[in-house]
Amino acid sequence: MDTATVQRFLDGMKYETERTAPPPGFPQLPDIPAGRYTDPQFLKLETERLWRRSWLYACHMDDLPSPGSYLLWKKTGTPILIVRGKDDVVRAFYNTCRHRGGPLVKSECGRQDGFVCGYHGWTYSLDGRLVNLRDKRDFPGLDLSQRSLIAVRCERFYNWVFINEDPEAEPLLEHLGPFHEYFRQFQPDCWRFVAKESFEVRCNIKVLLDAFLEVYHLKSIHKDTVDRFLDHRGTTIALYRNGHSLMVTPNRRPDWQDPGTRGMRRIETATVLSSHNNPSFNFYPNLVVPVDPTGAPFLLFWPTGDATMRIECHWFAPDWGDGPPPELWKTRIANFDRILDEDLQFAAQIQESLMSPGFRGIPLNYQERRIYHWHEELDRRIGVERVPPDLRVEPRMQPFFEN
Repeated sequence: MDTATVQRFLDGMKYETERTAPPPGFPQLPDIPAGRYTDPQFLKLETERLWRRSWLYACHMDDLPSPGSYLLWKKTGTPILIVRGKDDVVRAFYNTCRHRGGPLVKSECGRQDGFVCGYHGWTYSLDGRLVNLRDKRDFPGLDLSQRSLIAVRCERFYNWVFINEDPEAEPLLEHLGPFHEYFRQFQPDCWRFVAKESFEVRCNIKVLLDAFLEVYHLKSIHKDTVDRFLDHRGTTIALYRNGHSLMVTPNRRPDWQDPGTRGMRRIETATVLSSHNNPSFNFYPNLVVPVDPTGAPFLLFWPTGDATMRIECHWFAPDWGDGPPPELWKTRIANFDRILDEDLQFAAQIQESLMSPGFRGIPLNYQERRIYHWHEELDRRIGVERVPPDLRVEPRMQPFFEN
């Protein structure tokens, strides 16, 4: 993140704190239609056109520690095999034998020198090539080179691995715009996996994801925790193409430091913006990263049904040296879990309310414009012509995109 960008955010926080109204020219936002959270046909479109056509976080290189290491990934409902090759390149394939569809692996993770279908013994190399099969004589004209495993797009953001089932998708680093450069300040190539948690939640995925795209709720939900050290009125927001966004919230005191991070290794190259404030990235559609020079969670929001979801918290930190993560991490994660519990407390009741006649739509304010931006991008991904007219979101945010 260059000096000019840092200063722009610092100036923005000062402006946001002092303003008495939204900026000149900011429009009144149309309500988000209620059916986008409840209508089965719309949610089916979302499943088909968003989740299988987006760059989605899959794993960290620590999950694939050596050649032959693999993971079986099923977040979109399709079994995908992610494997580290002998050349150290990470690749992804559908976990589907090219003969009669048998699975190549059944366990969630492991290490193998190649893959053998347990059904009929077709054998594949780590780079997906069909290299052998039984009774080859009985397959006249079979060209092994044309029967490789079907690849899935798989690319890296530093040591974090993303997949995309759309073969025509824009390359990951182009798709993420300035995020690759912004993260450089944290020396992410030296970050390591710390821990992982997951929580099942009884609500539509957007109910909870919305809460992590704004800080308007701090004074109600987090009045005894986050609101004590963050000033939500100074929050500065940047909107980017492809639905991505960045929110930076200032500390109430410039010298404040999270007690849970004291004694942890800090990345000294982090900018003053990141060291003394709270940046939170949204990698569209479902990855939220509130990053700190001492480490960060990757918060992942996954739909498990129309009215159910799972939130996963994958924690990463700068390399701490030999041995397991420092004991301080147990306290830090426990502190975060208490805050997360505050966010989860009303989720099931909100879902019940969404299904009632009392839910007519969502009027969003200026502070909540990241949510509107998220929905606009959803229509672009689905294809606005496929969205029923009464469920469309009218485009309003593009004039406010960052260059």
